[in-house]
Formats: sequence, structure tokens, C-alpha cells
Amino acid sequence: MKKILIIEDDQIVANVYRNKLAKEGYQTEIALDGENGLKTMRTLQPDLIVLDLMLPRMSGVDVIREVRSESEFSKLPIVVFSNTYLTNMVQQAWKAGANKCLSKASCSPREVVDVVRSTIGPGDGTPETPPADAGETEKNRTAKADADAAADAAFQADLRKSFVESLPTTLVTLRTGLQSLIKAEDQVTQLKHIYELYRRIHALHGNAAIAGLLTIAQMSAALEALLKEIYEKPKNINPSALRTVAASVDFLGVLFEHGTQLEKQEMPPANVLVVDDEAISRRAIVYALEKAQLQSVNVEDPNAAFKLLSENPFDLVFLDVDMPGMTGFELCTKLRTLPGHKKTPVVFVTVLSDFDNRTSSTMAGGNDFIAKPFLFIELTVKALIHVLRGKLQPPK
Repeated sequence: MKKILIIEDDQIVANVYRNKLAKEGYQTEIALDGENGLKTMRTLQPDLIVLDLMLPRMSGVDVIREVRSESEFSKLPIVVFSNTYLTNMVQQAWKAGANKCLSKASCSPREVVDVVRSTIGPGDGTPETPPADAGETEKNRTAKADADAAADAAFQADLRKSFVESLPTTLVTLRTGLQSLIKAEDQVTQLKHIYELYRRIHALHGNAAIAGLLTIAQMSAALEALLKEIYEKPKNINPSALRTVAASVDFLGVLFEHGTQLEKQEMPPANVLVVDDEAISRRAIVYALEKAQLQSVNVEDPNAAFKLLSENPFDLVFLDVDMPGMTGFELCTKLRTLPGHKKTPVVFVTVLSDFDNRTSSTMAGGNDFIAKPFLFIELTVKALIHVLRGKLQPPK
């Protein structure tokens, strides 16, 4: 029997994958952190490792490097779960020697089984004996595929039911953690609460994914990446970042209530307009949007932007404030006169982050505000909140 080692710090997620792989005929063991994972690897001698990159104390990337440093395991297949918003970590995993990277936010247990089987073969190691009749072979394959699909659907439905039932308690815990972070009076205390909130969001990300609630998983993945960024680089802990974290937790509450229907799990197509007279700033905003796979049109001239808005629907608009010919506030006031953009979310991105400018952004009809220089992932999170919120609303 082929052996698989799962290194995953969330016990619920680890158990789901262990049980699924066990049913497929694999001998499976779990380690809840990197250090214990390496110890288990040396005794178990697995045929494959399934590894979460986001582990406490010892990252998944460090685990891969350690595995590859031991000659006995230098060729051992390693399949990793990644957060697609942490592109640097994913690249490091490839460089360290990962064989396959799966997006945790969008990968089902069945897909994991398929990757394992394609990498090391069937679990029980017994080859299939084809029937003599080729027509019967196709019939059997179809019947088996249908049975597997039905079993997977029932399995995931049960997971989803348990997950949804836990959401009210999860929301209370997240809000309590957020309040503790907001009330923290020094950076040491802030970092403690940021880390605690990060670990809870990390667990939410994994559990939402295996339950098939991809919208919650995607929002959690983005927030997880933001929390990781400000935890590892405390200089980025500022009022703008903390406001974005708070807005994310509040929006997760909305998703918990309205985002659990299966028909609302696909990321909606969205068209975003970026208006900024600085080329570098425009490129930075477009890059942050691409992290969430959001298409955008970017222009430097606010008059050209108004023409685009007059002729095209947009789901979200990012505006600089200080632009020649027309300020962002003036453009926002004008676009609110357009029938198709009376309620289109507008986010101001500017170095003018004082109280008066924040007030002016609201008076002009803006919905949100982010100060330059901004974290890419912070802007990504902002965009996801507004695009996903629009998806939950009835059509205009």
C-alpha cells in the first residue's frame, strides 16, 4: 500500500484529506507542523508528501528545502497547497523543489486525489483488469464515474452543512479578535492579535475550500495574505491597513449570511476602471487587481475616463485625487450623474490622506479610501470586497 504524509496544521482539513485518501487505498498519516512532519517522514518513508505552505514556526518552503537536502528524499514527490495571493511564496516553493502547487482556495478533495493518483499511481497498487468486451469497459467506466461523482457530491454537501452551521460562532470569534487588535496600545500587542487573527483566517480559508464555498475561501485567502504581510513587516501596520482588515471581517459576515449558495460560488466577471495620471501608480493598481484575476482599463486623463464611463458599464472605479484638468473628487461627482454609475463603487487612491480629503471623498460620492503608498495585497482585498459585494446584490 502506497504511503502519503499530510503536513497540515488544521486538524479538520487534514482529517478530511486523510479520510478521502484512505478510501482510495492509500496509507495516510498526518503531521500538524513542519518539524513533526520531517520526523514522521523519516520513519514512515512515504511515497508522497501533501504539504501546506502556511505552517506555524516552520514554513512549508523550509520543509521542502529540508526534505530536498536529505539524499534519501531528494526525489520524493511533494504536492503543496498554496495561497495564490502569496506569489512570492509559491515561487519559492517551486524553486525549493515542489512538484505540484494547488490553490487551496479552489481545490476540492477529489482534485487532490486525482493529483496524487496521477503522481504515484492507484492507492492499492493493483492494476485494473480490462473486461473482454470493449463496450462493456466504457459502460463500466461511465457507471463508476457517475458513482464517484455522486459520492463526492454527498461528501462535500455534508462538509458544507457542518461548515455553515459553524459560521455564527466563527464570526463572533473573528470580531472579538478584531476588536482586540483595534484596542491594542502598542506594537507588540498589535502583532500578537494580528497573528491570532491570521491563524483563524488561515483555518477559515482551508475549511471553506474543502466545503466548496469558494467565495468565502477566496476572500479569506486574500485577507490571510494581508495579515501575513503586516505581521511580517510591522512598518506596514497603519490606519489604512487596519481599516481594510476591519472591512474584510465585516464583509466576511455578509458572505457568511448570503454567500453560501452553490450558484454563487464562481468569481463574477468584473470590469474595473483605473484613473491616475502617474504611470507607475496605474501599473501598481493594475498589478494588484490582476492578483484577484480582475480585468481593468487604465487611463491617465480624467476627461477620457468620464467618456469611458459615459459609454461603458464598470463594476468598480479607482480614482487618484490630484490630477490635471479635473480632480478625482470632481470626476466622482460627475460620474454620479450617469444613470449607469449612480451606485458604482468608487475607491480613492491618493497621497492626500488627511481628514479633509477623506471627508471630501465621501462628499463627492466615494465609497472607500486607500492611502499611497499602498500594499498591493491591501488594494487587492479592497477590490474583492467591492466586486463580491456587488455580486451579492440583485441586478441593476
